[in-house]
Amino acid sequence: MSRAMQCRGCLPWGSWARLPPSLAGTRGTRGVSVCAAAVPAGGAGRSFLRRILGTSSISLPRGCVRYQGGSQESSAQPSSSRHGQSQLRSVAFSGAIKKHQKSLSAWFSHQPNEERQFGPSFSLDAVHVDPVIRESSLEEILKPSPDLTIQNQLQQPSRKVISLHNLFDVDACGRQVKNVVLYGTVGTGKSTLIKKMVVDWCHGRLPRFQLVIPFSCEDLSHSHAHVSLRRLITKKYQHLRDVVPVLEASDLSVLFILNGLERLNLDFRLAGTELCCDPNEPVPPSAIVVNLLRKYLLPEASIIVTTRPSAVRRIPGKYVGRYAEICGFSDTNLQKLYFQMRLSQPGCSGEESQDRRSAEQENLVEMLSRNLERHNQITAACFLPSYCWLVCTTLHFLYFTRTVPPSQTLTGIYTSFLRLNFSGEVLDSTDPTHISMMKYVAKTVGKLAYEGVMSRKTCFSEEDLRQCFEVEMKTESELNLLEVFRSDVFRFFLSPCVQPGKEHTFVFTIPAMQEYLAALYVVLGEKKTLVQRVGKELSEVLGKVSEDVAVVVNIISKVLPLRFLPVLFNLLKIFPRYFSRVGGKDRDTIAHTMAEELFKEEDYYNDDVLDQINSSILGVEGPMRHPDEAPDDEVFELFPIFMGGILSRRNRAILEQLGCSIKNLAAFEIAKAMKKTVIRKGRRGLPPSELMDYLFFLHEFQNERFTAEAILSLRAVNLSSVKMTPLKCSVLASVMSTTCHEVEELNLTSCNLDSGSLRTLFPVLLRCKALHLQLNSLGSDACKEIRDLLLHDKCVVSSLRLANNPVGEQGARYLAEALAGNRSLTQLSLLHTSLGDPGAEAIAQHLAQNQHLQELNLGYNSLTDTAALRVVEVAKRHETLDKVHLYFNDISEDGKRALDSLRMDRDGVRALVFLTAGTDVSDYWSHILNVVQRNLPFWDHERVRQHLALLLQDLESSRSQTANPWRKAKFLRVESEVKKMLGKLQDGSL
Repeated sequence: MSRAMQCRGCLPWGSWARLPPSLAGTRGTRGVSVCAAAVPAGGAGRSFLRRILGTSSISLPRGCVRYQGGSQESSAQPSSSRHGQSQLRSVAFSGAIKKHQKSLSAWFSHQPNEERQFGPSFSLDAVHVDPVIRESSLEEILKPSPDLTIQNQLQQPSRKVISLHNLFDVDACGRQVKNVVLYGTVGTGKSTLIKKMVVDWCHGRLPRFQLVIPFSCEDLSHSHAHVSLRRLITKKYQHLRDVVPVLEASDLSVLFILNGLERLNLDFRLAGTELCCDPNEPVPPSAIVVNLLRKYLLPEASIIVTTRPSAVRRIPGKYVGRYAEICGFSDTNLQKLYFQMRLSQPGCSGEESQDRRSAEQENLVEMLSRNLERHNQITAACFLPSYCWLVCTTLHFLYFTRTVPPSQTLTGIYTSFLRLNFSGEVLDSTDPTHISMMKYVAKTVGKLAYEGVMSRKTCFSEEDLRQCFEVEMKTESELNLLEVFRSDVFRFFLSPCVQPGKEHTFVFTIPAMQEYLAALYVVLGEKKTLVQRVGKELSEVLGKVSEDVAVVVNIISKVLPLRFLPVLFNLLKIFPRYFSRVGGKDRDTIAHTMAEELFKEEDYYNDDVLDQINSSILGVEGPMRHPDEAPDDEVFELFPIFMGGILSRRNRAILEQLGCSIKNLAAFEIAKAMKKTVIRKGRRGLPPSELMDYLFFLHEFQNERFTAEAILSLRAVNLSSVKMTPLKCSVLASVMSTTCHEVEELNLTSCNLDSGSLRTLFPVLLRCKALHLQLNSLGSDACKEIRDLLLHDKCVVSSLRLANNPVGEQGARYLAEALAGNRSLTQLSLLHTSLGDPGAEAIAQHLAQNQHLQELNLGYNSLTDTAALRVVEVAKRHETLDKVHLYFNDISEDGKRALDSLRMDRDGVRALVFLTAGTDVSDYWSHILNVVQRNLPFWDHERVRQHLALLLQDLESSRSQTANPWRKAKFLRVESEVKKMLGKLQDGSL
């Protein structure tokens, strides 16, 4: 049996729950400072640091020193430090160091593109919450850790908390610490913490060191040429050319920062790395690092190394004075503090008024705090500062997006989040395959995520993990990669479940990440059947071998009569081409999967995906579910949306940097295959929330030609009762802008619209023939926007419904101005809009200038006889207006008789006031009762009851005045309907 298989058999798979602890167990905030940072923690700033901490070089003389365990006997006296400072001031070096500080401050205060793109950007020196740092030891790192459950973590004995500025204090034995190893898993805040440390030194908040020299180990790993320490420093930091030669002679306290040590392959054996004490001697960059840590080169210098847990053992323990673990935000108070600082920043809510912005920000922080206090799954997730950044970025996207630039998508946020944390890192620099961390995650965690989506589950047992991670382990290299993944990355994606009874299962740290990784797994083509995997491997082998063999056989066949052999091998060459055509069926499978998941009928009546994300972050208000209550079915509606978003050009470019390549041809073929399924199914009538998801999918897909074809098939858009946040309005406007076709109907009833929403949707509203805006609390400001819409020369709105909005008198004046100049409107409903007599008078004054209106509804507006008769008098003279609705107004018997006397053939207009028309039933009685029935939930029941009683009294009076039995029967039928409605109203069952 191979060594790899032996290891596999002995691997303690029960230890999936025995990973190094990081959710430290105290509830306090001891040793934690609050002062500065906004970028995601952990690897979030690693790519940025890599650009800053480029290779450099310097040299200096070496002195002898006796070290023990990376510490030295404490001999530095304050007088020597003052002597070094005075000596420094006596020469021109102080100016060089000030220039160095200014340069470092500018670089390290600079925020990554993602930080500026998603939400307000602010200085690292202005807002930052330091993660908890706990002193550790090599023994603790190497020993097996307890089960990774919330309960066990809270019961762990507390280790000493230490601040960033005290890492170089003397150890427990009184020795001065010179070498510090700062380690933490992906996302805990290593790179951000280093950036903060450098910025602090630049601003004089780290007086222990007079010179700080940062290096990126990734850049050092890419440099294969020999270089001296002196050249290494001055190449990057030219201001230090005059300082480097006298670093040791001036007794200058120097700190070297080595960020990302896992990128370097260090060999501390003398046979592997020779001793070097001359800073002018060119050696490999790794040899410089080894000799600095050995204290053989520049022994008085202090060194801080950041690394992932798997690489801690690369430095022998005798060269390390202190181990410190970054534990993230292991206390909810730190999480709350971060969210409060981040979400309260100016500029978070765009251009809104200060009062409204502050109120919305405070409400968000309060809801988030309450959710954290419930010890929800989000509490376990946000111990990683990186996920705190993701939560804030997502909330900014959901609440404060007024316009959606093409690059700003939810998929883009998650893709950029992964780039910030992984930035193309390889999983293990010692492994010959050099597989990128993200590619490994997509193949393994992506498989787990996909199988969870297909089986509609979010909790995974150890057996599930074993099936996804262990089942295909065949070599020693694969097992080593798995161990590195478990040590460094596992907790970034999966964390213990906090639900009672499920403590020994795992869930994805952020629920939406499961759907993102499942989508990535499918789009990358990792989902293959056994036949596809075998066929691909066979195709690659034959493709490599057949050409060479064919050449040899052709040569032999000229000497020997074996002419059938070239034919045979030419046939073999056809196989790879044939398989590539068959492999193209994968694109159809991906498109089919996307369509099936996007239009699942069982998900039709859920909340739209944006509301689902909002609930997962802020929680659901109301009583908590009882533990014995059956849970709702899991919903994975983001899965197909992420599939579409990953195929966008920008996200594919970022994933390429992470080692996950999706070719242009593959994206084109998938989009082509989708037209057969997605667009065809999108033409069907979808429920409002599902239609919103479809529009959001088109926005995430970022394929303008595809979106235009899909939108052309939508002649009616019904989004009634969907809470149209600024983001959703922006998405709707963005998607609809891909075409210029007229929309037959746009239903935005009860969508929480305001004047800002109407401004965002203005280009869409112009192209809508029937526009439903009922029940949206649209006041005078919104009516001003509607006025501008109706007066626009490209407006095609023919039917406008504004029922149950607080339009008021001023709003009526704006609408009256619109009526005077509009040329498209034929139907206008202002039912129950609080017009009053002044509002109706304003409309009557401008109505004569309109030449196209055919129907006007002013019902339930508290109009008296004067206003009602004034409107009717104007309507009589109107060329096209033939119907005016005036029911449920305060019209007297005299007014009713005057209105009843109107005749269509004589006056050219019909007023709908009561259910009667003289001694007969009105032709519109059913229409009036239907209007009442639909609007009862939004009207004052007592007032409706009074009006229904008046209608019933009028029906009985008219019935008594006719002797026609047919008419009496009609009266009785209508009376029964009114009585039935009154009865239900009194019982409260209507």
